[in-house]
Amino acid sequence: MTPLDPWIAGTIGAPADAPLAPARLAAWQLARLNETLALAREQSPFYRQRLAAAPDGPDRLDSLDGLGFLPFTTAEDLRDHGLNMLCCSQGEIARVVSLETSGTSGPAKRLFFTADDLERTVDFFHHGLTTFMEPGRRLFVCLPGTTPASVGDLLRQALPRLGGEALVHGLVRDPGETLAALADSRAEALVGLPAQVLALARHPASRLGRGLESVLLCSDYVPRAVREAVAQAWGCRVLAHWGMTETGLGGGVECLARSGYHLRAADLLIEIVDPDTGRTLPAGASGEIVLTTLTRRGLPLIRYRTGDRGQLADGACACGSIVPRLARVSGRIAGEFPLPGGGRLALADLDELLFPLPWLLDFEAGVRRDGPGLILDLTLHATPDTIPGPARGEAAAALSALPPGASAGALRILPGARPTGAAKRGFTTTAREERP
Repeated sequence: MTPLDPWIAGTIGAPADAPLAPARLAAWQLARLNETLALAREQSPFYRQRLAAAPDGPDRLDSLDGLGFLPFTTAEDLRDHGLNMLCCSQGEIARVVSLETSGTSGPAKRLFFTADDLERTVDFFHHGLTTFMEPGRRLFVCLPGTTPASVGDLLRQALPRLGGEALVHGLVRDPGETLAALADSRAEALVGLPAQVLALARHPASRLGRGLESVLLCSDYVPRAVREAVAQAWGCRVLAHWGMTETGLGGGVECLARSGYHLRAADLLIEIVDPDTGRTLPAGASGEIVLTTLTRRGLPLIRYRTGDRGQLADGACACGSIVPRLARVSGRIAGEFPLPGGGRLALADLDELLFPLPWLLDFEAGVRRDGPGLILDLTLHATPDTIPGPARGEAAAALSALPPGASAGALRILPGARPTGAAKRGFTTTAREERP
């Protein structure tokens, strides 16, 4: 069973040696939700006004179903009203993270965290890491870590609680250099961004990573094809972690059953809503991921629209856990394109078609309209020894499985790794695109 069950049980005051009861978890979430709402009304000028305008919204919820009465918050709210959303003094803030808002050229959105908020993430990392690595092991961290309270620094704080050590390397800039540092570190486990870890696994010197016991791919969206490619290249266990700055970096982690992300449900409440109507959807339905923080005191998020598509798992996990799970996350809704005859094309569709190509490191996709259909212009970044001609043929064959209404246009093969940062991936559009 995922180690999150006993951890959450202990957090909410339930017996750690007994199965976690769904009713007890729901009662904890409801109590923390009402505390968060009371805090927001009392301390935040933004939330005081926003919640007062909620139609039919009670001051105190009697069940989690009442969450649907509350208004959403958005990335634009964070950008435009960040300081007015605070529920504490600025002197109590230990970390501020600024993020560019997709599709805008205005001010960055900012997230604020108290020391207690950050400690809850460290505690989640402490317990969640035991899903994929044994206590006492060394973890090689290919994530930012020089800034205090960055994700790498929080992992550095968490590992000693497991009797281990986090060796923070930072983002991958030169795969060969990173692989040499990995070999020198003698680390048994590695955590990094999916495309960057894939660049390591497919590098000519990838044999230097064969001593790894486990890998954790960490992002707001992890393609299945990347996970399988890394596992095949290194012959090790590969799991995925879902999280974003808005979740406090830690969000949910797979267990060995690999049937969804077990959420840090004592701290976060996740809904899935219809992206167009805002209506709450049942488990198993695909829609927009909406996040509510339950224990954050710096800047709580209440029904925050992430802009990402996902779905909640229906039923218990094969491992026996009842902790809520995100069954699938497939990237940005804004980057999806409608196809003639129904259906939509998302970046996740291209990921699953292209990443199985054994020479592919990463790609960029541009979209343009051709009448009712879509034409994809693709730049594929290949391993240095890739021969462009045969690779182009393999890519064209893979793209033949595109859904009706989408077809491949220009196709470039560029040898060499492309440095990949932590920004959200997505389609680019050309001037010829005409939105319907």
